[in-house]
Amino acid sequence: MMKKIGFDNEAYLDLQSKHIRERIRRFGGKLYLEFGGKLFDDYHASRVLPGFHPDTKIRMLLQLREQVEIIVAVSAVDIEKNKMRGDLDIPYTTDTLRLIDAFRSFGFKVDSVVLTRFAGQSVVEAFQHQLETLGLRVYRHYPIEGYPYDIPTIVSPAGYGKNDFVETERPLVVVTAPGPGSGKMAVCLSQVYHEHQRKVQAGYAKYETFPIWNLPLRHPVNLAYEAATADINDMNMIDPFHLEAYGETTVNYNRDVEIFPVLKTMFEGILGTSPYRSPTDMGVNMAGKCIIDDNLVRDAAKNEILRRYYHELYRHRRGLSDGREVYKIELLMKELSLTPHSRTTVDPALAIAESTGAPAAAMELPDGTILTGKTSELLGAASALLLNALKHLAQIPDEVHLISPTVIEPVQDLKVNVLGNKNPLLHIDELLVALSICAVSDSNAKIAMDQLQHLRGSEVHSTVLLSEADKDSFRRLGVHLTCEPRYETAKLYHG
Repeated sequence: MMKKIGFDNEAYLDLQSKHIRERIRRFGGKLYLEFGGKLFDDYHASRVLPGFHPDTKIRMLLQLREQVEIIVAVSAVDIEKNKMRGDLDIPYTTDTLRLIDAFRSFGFKVDSVVLTRFAGQSVVEAFQHQLETLGLRVYRHYPIEGYPYDIPTIVSPAGYGKNDFVETERPLVVVTAPGPGSGKMAVCLSQVYHEHQRKVQAGYAKYETFPIWNLPLRHPVNLAYEAATADINDMNMIDPFHLEAYGETTVNYNRDVEIFPVLKTMFEGILGTSPYRSPTDMGVNMAGKCIIDDNLVRDAAKNEILRRYYHELYRHRRGLSDGREVYKIELLMKELSLTPHSRTTVDPALAIAESTGAPAAAMELPDGTILTGKTSELLGAASALLLNALKHLAQIPDEVHLISPTVIEPVQDLKVNVLGNKNPLLHIDELLVALSICAVSDSNAKIAMDQLQHLRGSEVHSTVLLSEADKDSFRRLGVHLTCEPRYETAKLYHG
């Protein structure tokens, strides 16, 4: 089952790596490259640009691997607040270690961590000790009085000069972080300052996939970026500096536009002159040049906005936001004439739930086929839906039992009477274990198991909030899930 492609990933790999090499040469052989967004597992980009692989940025850097080393920046303030990475539900401290392991698994040199905005926080000192025990080099960057507007102080021994200098060896130094607001740009500029104090030529550039600078301001892909950053209130806007300098309309986001006059002055203080005339000049992203089906990309971006809408409803339902993010995304939906029912799996799921009086779910396969699942005595709606999808893909009749009740019932007994779970219905991971056991002796179950890979890219909507286990299973299968913002029961605690 081939999924339609709207983005030429191979062309992007080639064009992007060439563009970065050119930028290194422009600065005399040393470039600090701020990497915005996720360096790998960039699922947002893969959803809004069908054909973009989640590991594309890493694959691009692999073409430059001998020239690259990586610095991970993490904010001491975020560590102190125990800030979590939302898509993985792990703290930034844990994600820092995960990132380093992942980079090293690809063969990249990464042994330096910068703790930004360090102010003596005891929990941060403990994390530094942990990192050093693991053999990593740790550096501290400090809050600067008057940042970012007091340029004479910032570009001085009392500003960037008091930050630790990270010793690097290679011409391309990628600065990345567990999440936004980690101080990546400040790390890059501090390094450029120190390099020039040491009479070493070095420059700065920014690799930010979104917004895409050469797409229209209100293109759905750029609006999807606004939806994805609703919690930090990023807004796309025309880059006025680029328009004035070149007479060309390009798109950037508010924070870069607002800070550019300050950055330009910083560059003049560090380098003597600014290498850039606009925020767009700083960027190296070539994604917009590799879109091959604009209509397909537009549709994918609209679907992403709807996913973000349901995600924010979920966060608001759990008390993790005050609802402003929901309101902002609703405005974006209105601009594109979207409603919650524009998501193709919503109405089929709601219809089954209304007819059965129990939770239900619906799935759209990559070929557009819509399937549904309902709650039964043995399976929850999500598990039933998954089983129905595997039967459909394997062309197995509905009446065929892939898993015998005699297999499911002992699992339920174990869950309830031994492990003390209240809910006897099988979660997706439990269902798949049972199915894999049956596949040893049942050819139909084996054929069904072989279809799991074809679920990637499917869309699912549930009429109730699913358990963390089911959410994680869908994520691992590459299935995009949304849920109505309601719990299955009226309990106060939902473990």
